[in-house]
Amino acid sequence: MKITVNGEDRHVDAPLTIAGLLANLGIAGGKVAIERNLEIVPKSAYDSIGLNDGDRIEIVQFIGGGA
Repeated sequence: MKITVNGEDRHVDAPLTIAGLLANLGIAGGKVAIERNLEIVPKSAYDSIGLNDGDRIEIVQFIGGGA
């Protein structure tokens, strides 16, 4: 199936959950925010929400630091 991740088209094998997508991308799920089709996905749902062909996913990673 084809999805868009942070503006980039990707082809992935179905079925795939949000957690599965993060694992495929090598992203730890702890310090990220996910938006699916303009709706925020709760962290508690990463394992249960399946992706569909045409979904648009935005992933924001939080990076620590500061002065």
